[in-house]
Amino acid sequence: MNKKETAEIKKQFTPANCAATRICGCYVDGEKNKVTRFREAFLSLPEEEIFKYFEIFRKTLSGTLGKNLLNMEFPLETEKEGGTQEFLLRLRDSGLQDEELLEEYYDKVIDSFTYGENYLILLIHAAYDVPGKASDNLEMFDASDEVYQFIISCVCPVNLAKPALSYNPEEHCFQNRIRDWIVDLPMLGFLFPAFNDRSSDIHSLLYYSKNPEDLHFDFTDSLLGCTLPLTAKDQKEVFQELIEETLGDSCDYQVVREIHDNLHELAEEKKDSPDPVMLSQAEVRNLLSISGVDEEKLENFDRNFEAAAGENASFMASNIMNSRKFEVKTPDVTIQVSPDRADLVERRIIDGRPCLVIPITDQVQVNGITVKNDAVQRED
Repeated sequence: MNKKETAEIKKQFTPANCAATRICGCYVDGEKNKVTRFREAFLSLPEEEIFKYFEIFRKTLSGTLGKNLLNMEFPLETEKEGGTQEFLLRLRDSGLQDEELLEEYYDKVIDSFTYGENYLILLIHAAYDVPGKASDNLEMFDASDEVYQFIISCVCPVNLAKPALSYNPEEHCFQNRIRDWIVDLPMLGFLFPAFNDRSSDIHSLLYYSKNPEDLHFDFTDSLLGCTLPLTAKDQKEVFQELIEETLGDSCDYQVVREIHDNLHELAEEKKDSPDPVMLSQAEVRNLLSISGVDEEKLENFDRNFEAAAGENASFMASNIMNSRKFEVKTPDVTIQVSPDRADLVERRIIDGRPCLVIPITDQVQVNGITVKNDAVQRED
């Protein structure tokens, strides 16, 4: 799913477009005991509760694709009878009205999710009448292509409110507030099936994790049966390791800067695309080639890539590049410039020593104080 498709489903969790039909939940304590369960027609809930649930489910579809929002495909074996995908498909097709299926789902979550405190498992079923689109890309609400049925599930921590003083209007005094158990925004969740090309794709799902560096491997492996991609941090570290190993002694400033410039240019070219910029093994190899890496060095690239990232792996451009700055760091000095002005930092040999040279203008500040350089002083 891309940004536009994700945003389209998020819009269904608003008062004007509500597509939700049924909501279910199971409250679990820190000892993994089921405290209580509920199952309701969504629109029968009080309006105040509906808005709170809107916020929770919209959060499950929020974040950055490739970081804490991940497109995941089901391995073929999970679609056989008894597989994880087959189970989720039965759960969706039941409309969340099969109590045995719901109990089995709750058990699977409890078994696969490690968390020593209270939490709430939420499930919602929705049916979205997908409007068709005319040749000018405008939606035609009277020309539906399909009804997209989906479920969203998430796990929300339930924490005791902080102690505080509150005002009692009946007694006209301040007193200790009664501490309630509060449902927080989700730690993780998923949308199934995925909404790819504005249509149901039962072979994949969209996964959410609040912390992009903690993707809850046990949950995704046992409950979903999907293979997790590298985290954003791991992608960056693996890419850096791959560059260093491939270039070896040729990993100099100029080549690394060329790689940065070419990555930045690629991202700029596709910045208006709703799809994230992904780099396959072949595309990373081409990136190194156009950045001046010798063909002799590239001979070891494929072996290094598979060893570092794994077969059929890919990198998201936004994960392996710094879109906010170009940084040169030494043990004592750090230089940062705008990512599109990496040319301001040059490497030169001065008095026999390699140096980084930065041209300056009369707009220079030292500790916040504007100073004048020698050239300006001579002109004065």
